[in-house]
Amino acid sequence: MPDASGDDAAAGTHDPSPPSAALADRDAAWFEGLVTDHATAVHRYLARRVAPSDVEDLAADVLTVAWRRRADVPAGAELPWLYRTAGYVVSNHRRKGRPVPVADVPEEVDADDPALRAVRDETVRGVLAGLSPRDREVLLLHAWEGLTGDALAAVLGVGRGGADAALSRARSRLRAAFDEAGVS
Repeated sequence: MPDASGDDAAAGTHDPSPPSAALADRDAAWFEGLVTDHATAVHRYLARRVAPSDVEDLAADVLTVAWRRRADVPAGAELPWLYRTAGYVVSNHRRKGRPVPVADVPEEVDADDPALRAVRDETVRGVLAGLSPRDREVLLLHAWEGLTGDALAAVLGVGRGGADAALSRARSRLRAAFDEAGVS
């Protein structure tokens, strides 16, 4: 029986799973739609951050988290939630000590893509590597994933003003780093 606080752990009947009512609309069809709509974007996000041999496994990890935490995935903001989750998955992957090459870019990407050309440019890679991980992530979310405003804020876990400020500061530091490197 639950105590006055509503916590029934003392009675040994605490169920950590979300209430079934919260999951009523988050069934297999919902998940299939989530995968259909966003798996490619998650795959691209990961392909830009980890070795090609790890992308499929990490994408599966992200989608597994989405299924397990489906009650927490905000309706209408699924992709930013998936990007944020993918960021955590990548961080955990890196902490495990596996090498994460910065230069690996999937071969399926269009060779004429300006973002790809920039990543393959040694000067650009050097300048990006010199930025803080936070600045680099903000810039890459904006440039590669096309996130702005509220979507960027959701991925970063901050308000819209905080995301705009983080992007502005990261751009300023990127310009300063390019100036310092003698690149205009």
